[in-house]
Amino acid sequence: MSTKHLETQLRLWPGVAIVVIQWIVTFVPGRIAPASFIQGFGMMAGPALGLVALFVWWFFASRAPKRDRVLGVLIPVALLVVTALLLHASGVLVFWVYGIPIVCLAFVASLLLTRRWPVRSRRLAFLATMMVACGIWALLRSEGVDGDMSADFAWRWQPTPEDRLLAAGTLGADRSTSPSEVGLKEGSEAWPGFRGAGRDSVVRGPRIATDWSSTGPQELWKRPVGPGWGSFAIAGDLLFTQEQRGEEEIIAAYRAATGDLVWSHQDKARFWEAMAGAGPRATPSVQDGRLFALGATGILNALDAATGSSLWSRDIATDSGAPLPDWGFASSPLLVDDLVVVVSGAAGGKGVAAYDLETGEPRWFGPTGPLTYSSAHLATLAGVRQLLVLSNEGATALQPEDGSLLWEHTWPMTGGARVTQPAITPDGAVLIGTSFGLGTRSISVEHRGGNWQTTERWTAKGLKPYYNDIVLHRGHAYGFDGRILACVRLEDGERLWKGGRYGNGQVLLLPEQDLLVVLTDRGDVALVQASPDGFTELARFDAIEGKTWNHPVLVDGILYVRNAEEMAAFKLPTA
Repeated sequence: MSTKHLETQLRLWPGVAIVVIQWIVTFVPGRIAPASFIQGFGMMAGPALGLVALFVWWFFASRAPKRDRVLGVLIPVALLVVTALLLHASGVLVFWVYGIPIVCLAFVASLLLTRRWPVRSRRLAFLATMMVACGIWALLRSEGVDGDMSADFAWRWQPTPEDRLLAAGTLGADRSTSPSEVGLKEGSEAWPGFRGAGRDSVVRGPRIATDWSSTGPQELWKRPVGPGWGSFAIAGDLLFTQEQRGEEEIIAAYRAATGDLVWSHQDKARFWEAMAGAGPRATPSVQDGRLFALGATGILNALDAATGSSLWSRDIATDSGAPLPDWGFASSPLLVDDLVVVVSGAAGGKGVAAYDLETGEPRWFGPTGPLTYSSAHLATLAGVRQLLVLSNEGATALQPEDGSLLWEHTWPMTGGARVTQPAITPDGAVLIGTSFGLGTRSISVEHRGGNWQTTERWTAKGLKPYYNDIVLHRGHAYGFDGRILACVRLEDGERLWKGGRYGNGQVLLLPEQDLLVVLTDRGDVALVQASPDGFTELARFDAIEGKTWNHPVLVDGILYVRNAEEMAAFKLPTA
């Protein structure tokens, strides 16, 4: 058969069309609507449907000789299977999302570029192209994804930041302060836990300067840290956080002024998943000299905050029967009266657990939706104290004393879980921020005649936070709509502005100065005006390197930031 005849015989345009459509379905929704159901569907369905369609076209409608049609299916399938067996553990998801579309593109590109070649050369080129397109993925390691599901890659033999940290052997080697030298006074909690005293990311205190052009933030210290996605608690001069180091999950206390290690507590546990990576997800809580921390596998520890010695320990997965969530247990312990409250998402009315603060004995279990990475939130609504928990089913309110159900508001989301905290408006409305294209809902909560009732005030799509919490200020909510900062009016949910591409970052509010401190998902810090009049960035500086999803902390004019690779402290200039 002549080369010219083969070129005429092959029908290549359907293959080109299939690959173009596959790439559009897989990647375009994430650019138009990040963290939405349509993005998730496209990323899962696009590669598979495109691959099947490509094989169907090639085998039944390409007009290629029978031998070429058979080889054109068997060779890619065999190589895909071999590659899947050789993949690094972190590369399965990204190979599905990125690798299969690239293999399909290489399939069609090889046919197009070699269509005038002799048959034998064309077949050899096709085999080589498929081997490279598939085999390259066996050499890569995924460094996880950002909030838009865009992946970072490294060669699989390159050491990770955690590998380098373990090789340096820094844990325990840099201890410069003996625990006996540390004193924690009652009420010394400058930042008692997740998002501060009110779990609202509100910071009061020294006024900071907004012009950083001449005198910017001063770095006090910076040090490597094991992977983890929680934030800090601060009491006295101690800074508490969680991290992963090899096969041990670490709760550590550092000197807030210097970053030097004071003590560490280790548990034989390791959690890892492909999207974020290794490490605990929750932030410790500190109160009256005791520290409480929940690990990603469900270990709940109570420690002496000054020395790190164990007071008691529980396994919330065992206690509640909860399966290990896909992204680990992420509930930052909430301290209420004499209770430690954590969320497991377990079925059978055991999704929320309260333990005796002194002994660690279970006091009660309460219900919540099965999919949640939120933490319990204490609020007073209609004059009644209650615990709020967000889940894939909506919002649940429990009585703190015994965990009994007060009310539920149903707002289901399919195929996802809520990660944000509820925000309480000055007039008692509850804001539920949701990604996956759903937006934010404001509900009113009423208590009449012994009955609870919730009413939807508004639902707006101008604010769609994923794992980015909302702050409230002067009748407006500030937060993330996807990867962009936005402001909406609390009265009706109307978005007033959107600006500043900070990725999936986190926000602190300085209400006395009408300021937002924004930590971007790449470790930059920006100062933004908290005003409904429009987006105005006042200052910005590079703080830390790497993917940064952790909440920042600001105490007495000192900003503490961390991610899965390093942590640092900066003194912000004062006004």
